[in-house]
Amino acid sequence: MKAYREYLWFETKKRREYINITPKVEEVVKKSGVREGLALVNAMHITASIYINDDESGLIQDFDQFLEKVAPYDPKGYRHHQTGEDNGDAHLKRQLFGRETVVAITEGKLDFGPWEQIFYAEFDGRRRKRVLVKVIGE
Repeated sequence: MKAYREYLWFETKKRREYINITPKVEEVVKKSGVREGLALVNAMHITASIYINDDESGLIQDFDQFLEKVAPYDPKGYRHHQTGEDNGDAHLKRQLFGRETVVAITEGKLDFGPWEQIFYAEFDGRRRKRVLVKVIGE
């Protein structure tokens, strides 16, 4: 069995951004040489997420509005802010959208359903963060 690891780095301009990283993950899978296996994609920061969904701007706006209703940005409204941070909402958003995803690799390609794409969701941006892509298989 082969194993291959690569980090993707992001530094967003805005506090919240949603980035389609499917082409970057596809590149990593290709480099790995794995033809049959799994690709784990993991946001390695507690205020960012990886998720799979459709790449449609209206849907991304809907996600963002939903998250703001459930966990609105409020620089003074979370107990977490007693530590000196102002990103309590970002931690909650990450819990809702999750930490990682796993995608099957079949014949050397990500094996998606219709319209599925991999996204990096940043909830507390403007600093450098990384995403792990770990590919295992044969």
